[in-house]
Amino acid sequence: MKKSIFFLSMVLVFHCAATIAQNSNNFEIAKNLEIYTTLYKELNTNYVDDIKPGELMEAGIDAMLKTLDPYTVFIPEAEVEDFRFMTTGQYGGIGALIHKQGDYVVIAEPYEGNPAQKSGLLAGDRITKVDGKDVTGYSTTDVSAILKGQPGTSVIVTVERESESIEKTIIRENVKIDNIPYYAMLDEGTGYIKLSGFTQDAGQDVKKAFTGLKENNAMTGLILDLRGNGGGLLNEAVSITNLFVDKGRLVVSTKGKLANKNKSYKTTLPALDQEIPLVILVDTSSASASEIVAGAVQDLDRGIIIGQNTYGKGLVQNVIPLSYNTQMKVTVAKYYIPSGRCIQAIDYTHKDENGKTEKTPDSLFTAFKTLNGRTVYDGGGIEPDIEIDAESLSEISYALLTEFVIFDYATRFAKEHPAIDPPGEFHISDDIFADFLAYASERDYDYVPVSELALREMKAAAEEEGYYASLESEFKALEQSIAALKLKDIEKHNIEIRKLLKLEIISRYYFQKGKIISSLSDDPVIIKAREVLDDQMAYLAIIGGSTGPDDPEKTDKQP
Repeated sequence: MKKSIFFLSMVLVFHCAATIAQNSNNFEIAKNLEIYTTLYKELNTNYVDDIKPGELMEAGIDAMLKTLDPYTVFIPEAEVEDFRFMTTGQYGGIGALIHKQGDYVVIAEPYEGNPAQKSGLLAGDRITKVDGKDVTGYSTTDVSAILKGQPGTSVIVTVERESESIEKTIIRENVKIDNIPYYAMLDEGTGYIKLSGFTQDAGQDVKKAFTGLKENNAMTGLILDLRGNGGGLLNEAVSITNLFVDKGRLVVSTKGKLANKNKSYKTTLPALDQEIPLVILVDTSSASASEIVAGAVQDLDRGIIIGQNTYGKGLVQNVIPLSYNTQMKVTVAKYYIPSGRCIQAIDYTHKDENGKTEKTPDSLFTAFKTLNGRTVYDGGGIEPDIEIDAESLSEISYALLTEFVIFDYATRFAKEHPAIDPPGEFHISDDIFADFLAYASERDYDYVPVSELALREMKAAAEEEGYYASLESEFKALEQSIAALKLKDIEKHNIEIRKLLKLEIISRYYFQKGKIISSLSDDPVIIKAREVLDDQMAYLAIIGGSTGPDDPEKTDKQP
């Protein structure tokens, strides 16, 4: 009896404490809302100039949300369409990738089969007017906003190509960015699916691609490429995992402050194929839903992960409608994959005095076990079973890309060559590369090697000390020598520059799909994946043996 009274007393104490804490929190909210309202009113009344209430309020909201995490954001009415694109892959517009180059927004690539491409717009076209309005100096965001609109409406786009001004009347369409830009057999036994997004129907898209490859070929292994895939809808990640993991398996669970955010997501259908060897490719840009698929496959020992550590986004967002057609995307939970680990890499609740956050240090990682007993860790994304270093660009290659030297050369090349070989057969010949070298030598681009920086510092010191006049000829001779050596740097790094040049040129004729096809033959990550799939003993050794997914001993270990 005494124990019952004691436990009842403790429950009442905890309930009262929680109620007091909640009441205190409610008071703080009410107090600060009143302070904010009063400040806003007095600012509007007393500030020397007229304020812009909407802009001021949005700035305040954005600043408040920045103290939380980068995924909790306010979505004003004007940006709701952009958010719809993030979740559905669809938007109303002309269908083109654009970038800023000098004062102009330039067509970087028209999407194949969409209005921009069908109207004859080309990569390299500089947008000068939209509906007769001069957009020189506009940002890509501003130009994108006015190019978008309801499907079926028209927009007049004026572009400058070479020295010619061209006007196009384009009918906007419902532009859909494919979840799967390419899938094919890489050889007689290895299938390949490139998944670039997790928008609506991504699961069905992967199922259709996989079924097509399996039914028409003697497929003995599959590569699912999630590199560069920033994620999307959680339910699509579960659907894709379900293609390879049988019914009733936990894929991911979410845990939040509110009870209704605590959910478990299990596979609900019989797997399409539980046996086929599976390799998933990831990199530092693979995030969110990509990490759910890769992490679940790793935790359930259903396949092998190859590439680089993933981004580490283990936070779940919901979109909450607000007044006046605005919305808020807010982090409501963290997700946990089958071993029980959360792969979130940054703890946004802990920031330094400057408001900066850092990734969780390795020393704080916690060990977990996969279904077959392999050790995996939380706190830092998904660590691949086989890690392959990312290819890094030389400084000269980076300069040629960011200063648009490669882009502009490809534009000129496409103008002079109506057609090229198919993506898998086209290569940068010595003649093409020599032509590119001549083109690059005439371009002014910002590439400063260490020796040139040192020469600039020495020149400045000589001028300050009054020695430059007597050394001018020597300095000029050194500057000319360094300029010649800069061109030799292109030759020194010709292999990677040829590769970049090849991809940019191919995109002019075969778009994104062509770039993917062209990169398959010399991609070190794909080469390794194919090696692993060709060696069944090595594959099984990595995942911890050949124990099947229905082994009761292993099943009992599932969290």
